[in-house]
Amino acid sequence: MIIVVMGVSGAGKTRIGRDVARRLGWTFIEGDDLHTEANRRKMAAGTPLNDDDRWPWLDRLCDAARGIEADGGSVVIACSALKRTYRDRLRGAGPDVRFVHLAGDRAVIAKRMAARGDHYMPPGLLDSQIATLETPTADEGVMTFDVSQRANRLVDVVAAQLAG
Repeated sequence: MIIVVMGVSGAGKTRIGRDVARRLGWTFIEGDDLHTEANRRKMAAGTPLNDDDRWPWLDRLCDAARGIEADGGSVVIACSALKRTYRDRLRGAGPDVRFVHLAGDRAVIAKRMAARGDHYMPPGLLDSQIATLETPTADEGVMTFDVSQRANRLVDVVAAQLAG
């Protein structure tokens, strides 16, 4: 199984994804780790990525997930997956790709982004991420969770949904 924990920057994809993977005994992939250095520099400079920046990155995520599945494992990927076309591309990674959308109030997410000092994504890009986000529709079968709840509780709920 491949799970993509998606949402705008600052929603908690890394923390929730990592902890859910740990809870389920699955592999965790931090999507940001597969960005090129050029993409990281672009974002750090406050310039949003475009589709041409993202396609090769999404393909690297798919390849990494396929490799883990080929070895008999399951994986949780932290990846923004902001547009439906990106989610469709990620669905190509395997027959059982599911999405967990971490959604929340802009103010809550902005506060989280401002509090983290070790990330190349500046808080100033939050609005472009929100503008780019195509909220998943019912036909996509995406599970959506509110990030305003405590992280430990959110991990419990997400892991239970995936395990059940």
